[in-house]
Amino acid sequence: MAANSTRISKVLRQIGLYWNSPQNPNYEQGEGAQSRHVTSLTELLHAVVEKPIAKPTEAIHTGFASAFIAEAIAILEQVDTGELERMADSLAHVRELGGRLFILGVGGSAGHASHAVNDFRKLCGFEAYAPTDNVSELTARANDEGWETCFAAWLKGSRISNRDAVLVFSVGGGSREKNVSVNIVRALETASDVGARIFGIVGRDGGFTREVADHCLVIPTVATERITPHTEGVCAVLWHLLVSHPLLQQKATRWESIG
Repeated sequence: MAANSTRISKVLRQIGLYWNSPQNPNYEQGEGAQSRHVTSLTELLHAVVEKPIAKPTEAIHTGFASAFIAEAIAILEQVDTGELERMADSLAHVRELGGRLFILGVGGSAGHASHAVNDFRKLCGFEAYAPTDNVSELTARANDEGWETCFAAWLKGSRISNRDAVLVFSVGGGSREKNVSVNIVRALETASDVGARIFGIVGRDGGFTREVADHCLVIPTVATERITPHTEGVCAVLWHLLVSHPLLQQKATRWESIG
């Protein structure tokens, strides 16, 4: 009983009350002038009910959330929808010819590539692949042959041809001069050599992807300090647009199909 009373007292002290009971080891010793002493369960109930509950600390309003969303809206308003329509039409042509779709991305864009492969296969009926989905092969090639050639070697191993297409997701599109995403540069050179179609959804100035692509959507920059998060975020919106496009989508998504 004494142990239980001690535990009760500790809890009550946290809310400024003192359990003054003969079962309390500290009975009649007092525990601070600011404490309210209660001697029965009824009095305890009233005391707890009357005790004001502290309000949570109000969040500091910085306006960042509103600014970030406003930037995203500004980007979407500037997107070249005509290029997206042309991209959808050309992708549909690749599928009609029995071509495959290889989707390339590094970092966060690799996550986009994996997700997009699922949707292009499941919703649009493409034979689609991403090299980053096969971790064993990707890391073996990077370890044994080098990171810069891992995508190009993978495309060669897949026997990429002029019927196929490559779709790139990238913040900068790749640049040999800046030594950024050179594996994408090398992969696109391989695709170009065999006459495969090249598509891109990229940021900044489009990089090497824009230089060699048949169709490339360059996501506008509205905040130079947030190019990466906006490019990756809008990229997800745009490739979801493509897999939802009536020229490409063949099967309804699950929730829409059940009403």
